[in-house]
Amino acid sequence: MKAAQLVLRAVFAAQAFGFSACALADAPAHVVPAPRVDEAKTHAASTETAILSGGCFWGMQGVFEHVNGVREVVAGYAGGSAATAQYETVSSGSTGHAESVKIVFDPSAVTYGEILRVYFSVAHDPTELNRQGPDSGTQYRSDVFYFTPTQEKIARAYVAQLERAHAFNDPIVTRVDKFVGFYPAEGYHQDYLLHNPDNPYIMINDVPKIANLKRLYPELYRDSPVRLASAWH
Repeated sequence: MKAAQLVLRAVFAAQAFGFSACALADAPAHVVPAPRVDEAKTHAASTETAILSGGCFWGMQGVFEHVNGVREVVAGYAGGSAATAQYETVSSGSTGHAESVKIVFDPSAVTYGEILRVYFSVAHDPTELNRQGPDSGTQYRSDVFYFTPTQEKIARAYVAQLERAHAFNDPIVTRVDKFVGFYPAEGYHQDYLLHNPDNPYIMINDVPKIANLKRLYPELYRDSPVRLASAWH
């Protein structure tokens, strides 16, 4: 289904469930400047991986599945231990985990900095502390988990750049933490947005993000989302 069609369905759903269609149309999105510190596009054969947290992983996965150059997006948990990486346990907010996505991308097509630009501008609101939209708790925090010193440098420099530019009305609360492990979420969470486009939560909170990606960054948008292998479902 096209992004525009999904937005219309979301508007109708918002009206049916008592939400404001105007509020939906004005879903948070910010055009933020491109990162000044970034890695150059490279034609190396290997892929690169980013781990990002920013609210419910359904929407985060759905957004990044529409980004050019992304090969795979997995919903999961990061920041805690393997022993507590289960949905019900993570939902307690006491595990140290955050609902996260693992994004495997082609660095010849999209850079780490461009991934972060989507993250800060349309995928979530980096000014909300330990919450995102209707969801609250440390498991919904804004967090960038870096793999390499280069990723750390790019992430920290970008946060500082956006703060200096006053890109948001409120301070950015995004954490930048060293990667300590990622644990895929249960199968029913994978590609949840694609499998459940009529879910009111998805239509209200997440579908507008995909529309904003297409509207604000058409050069980064792909109409056909990348999906996980059928083995996940």
